[in-house]
Amino acid sequence: MIRLIITILHMLCQALARPHQNCLELDNAMQIKAPHLGEPYLLTPGPLTTSYEVKAAMLRDWGSWDAEFRAVTAEIRSRLLDMIEDHDNLFDCVPMQGSGTFSVEAMLASFVPREGKVLVLSNGAYGARIVQTLDYLGRDYVVIDKGDYMPPRGDEVAAALAADPAISHVVVVHCETSSGILNPVAEISEAVYAAGRELLIDSMSAFGAIPLTVGEIRYEAMVSSANKCIEGVPGFGFVIARKDALVAAKGRSHSLSLDIHAQWAHMNKTGQWRFTPPTHVVVAFLEALRAHEAEGGVARRGARYADNCAVMVSGMRGLGFETLLKDRWLSPIIVTFFCPAHEAFEFTAFYERMKAKGFILYPGKLTVVDSFRIGCIGQMDGDVMRQVVNAARETLAEMGVPDAAPPEIALIERAKLAA
Repeated sequence: MIRLIITILHMLCQALARPHQNCLELDNAMQIKAPHLGEPYLLTPGPLTTSYEVKAAMLRDWGSWDAEFRAVTAEIRSRLLDMIEDHDNLFDCVPMQGSGTFSVEAMLASFVPREGKVLVLSNGAYGARIVQTLDYLGRDYVVIDKGDYMPPRGDEVAAALAADPAISHVVVVHCETSSGILNPVAEISEAVYAAGRELLIDSMSAFGAIPLTVGEIRYEAMVSSANKCIEGVPGFGFVIARKDALVAAKGRSHSLSLDIHAQWAHMNKTGQWRFTPPTHVVVAFLEALRAHEAEGGVARRGARYADNCAVMVSGMRGLGFETLLKDRWLSPIIVTFFCPAHEAFEFTAFYERMKAKGFILYPGKLTVVDSFRIGCIGQMDGDVMRQVVNAARETLAEMGVPDAAPPEIALIERAKLAA
């Protein structure tokens, strides 16, 4: 009887085009299903666990020049622009083949003039990768290096810009998944534009769940990827940039295939990608975008991830685990935990036992203490996160680890953030 009632309510929600939040919540609850093939959940910041519908969208072959596929590309660009609430039509969207790093490199090469200078705000592996990319590109730069996880702040940015008038651009990672910190991009943006400079944002693991509306946060361009918070699969990224910045980018890129201006101009002229796109991935992404809208857009997707994070963090702390970050800096994307100090704990064994129970974790990237990470994004909800905590509890017992408390050095390290 209960199953019948739920089915009837689900049908009513569909018939009424989901105008009410309670219908939307019920529909979401029914959409979060276990992986269709029984594969483990990916508790990572992308690739992540996707819906069956997204996977099924890849079963058809497409001609990249065909009008139907060009319509898919156009709809994707339009839907992504809707997410930044560009009411003045100042921005455009340019999809780019390759992983997210391809799009980051394309952004840096296209929007930073060859005579420009970049201030890189680095507090993890992806800030360090931006530095490495600028080395390859031959662009001048300076770095505010905050170590493994400390957040760059607006006053630091303002001071650095005041001290060096040659700096033309600032680059920041929105969510630095090597630690899980959500960097304060709003205050950084204020400092950048108060100094008359320009901001570029790597929002790879945040866009789609954390608001980045242009009326609230000013920037010239941002990049993200298909296989993150919009819950598509890997294969391409996208750049959302001001049209005047796109015009100015002509002739700057070092690369034929990573030239954002050339891709933008070609797409606007023909509706096609310049070179062969990952057609199946693109169509799957459109399915993911439609599901994103049906769930309630950025606000509702972010709320689900935040609930995932709260349930999981509370449960893991209940087992004795400690997070690297205090609640103020936790993102709803991925959370770093210190490894237990107990001599029976060994991460590789913990990882393999968790995988056998259906959950793939992410190794840590801290340099000072041992850690691991648990992602909160993808096709998961609070019930799945409770299963994760139960699996961790069982695994600790199997390993003979009665206490998940970290070593003292970990707590000393974390205290630096509070200071």
